[in-house]
Amino acid sequence: MKKRALQAMIRKDLTAVIRSKGLMIPMIIVPLIFFILIPVLTSLAPNLINIPGANLAEFETFLERMPGGLQEILAPYNLEQSVIVMMVVYVFAPMFLIVPLMVSSVIAADSFAGEKERGTIEALLYTPLSDLELFLAKLLAAWIPALLVSLAGFVIYTLAANLAGWRIMGEIFFPNWMWVGLVFWVSPAVAGLGLSTMVLVSSRVKGFQEANQIGGVVVLPILLLVIGQTTGVMYFNLSLVLLLGLLIWVVDAVLFWIGVRTFARERLVVGS
Repeated sequence: MKKRALQAMIRKDLTAVIRSKGLMIPMIIVPLIFFILIPVLTSLAPNLINIPGANLAEFETFLERMPGGLQEILAPYNLEQSVIVMMVVYVFAPMFLIVPLMVSSVIAADSFAGEKERGTIEALLYTPLSDLELFLAKLLAAWIPALLVSLAGFVIYTLAANLAGWRIMGEIFFPNWMWVGLVFWVSPAVAGLGLSTMVLVSSRVKGFQEANQIGGVVVLPILLLVIGQTTGVMYFNLSLVLLLGLLIWVVDAVLFWIGVRTFARERLVVGS
C-alpha cells in the first residue's frame, strides 16, 4: 500500500473540508450545542424551578413509565437528582451518536460529490493509488475527524455535566460504563455507518447537496433509538450498547465489502 500517497489524499480531503465554511459551521455549532449547552441547561434546570414538587410532578409520571432496571438505577436519587441523571446520562445517550454520524456523513458526502462540483474529479484518474486505496483514503478522511470530535466532545460533555450538576448531585455522576462503551465502541461504528453509506452515495450522484439529502436517511435508526428511550420502550445500558455496537460493525463490514466490490474511479468521471 502506498502510504505516503494515501496520507496525501487524506490531507487533501481534510484541507478541503477545513476551507469550506458550509461544512465547518454545522460541524462546530451542533457539537457545541450538544456537548455544552444541553448538559448545562439540563443540570441547572432544577435550580430554576420555584416550586419543585408541583413543576416536577409530570417527571414523576414519566419515570413510572420507564423500564424497571432504569427505575432501580434512579431509586437512590431524589426527584431533582433523578431529572439530571435521567436526562444527561440516559435520554441524551442516543442523541450523542448523531454527532459522529453527522460529521462523518458531511465529510463523506463531500468526498466524491464535492470533487465533481469543484471540477477536480478527473485528477483522481491519475492518482497513484489503486481503487481500493482511493476508497480507503476517502473513508479515513471522514472517519478520523468524526472520532476526534466524538472524543473531544465526550470530555467536554463530562466536564460540563459534572460542573453544572455539582450543586444538586454533590458528586461526580458522569460518565458510567454504559457511556464508555457508547463512546469507544458504538460511536466509531456509527461514524463508519455514516461514511460508508455516504461515500457509496456521493460516488454516484452529481453534487454535494444531492448526496447529503439521499444519504440523510442513515439518521433514521438513531432517531428510532431516541424515540425508544424517551417513550420507555427501552433504555441504554452496557449490554444494549455492546450489542448495538456489534450489529452496527457488522453492517459497516457489509457496506465496506459492497463499496470495495463496486467502486471504480472511471465510473466517477462518467457519472459526473
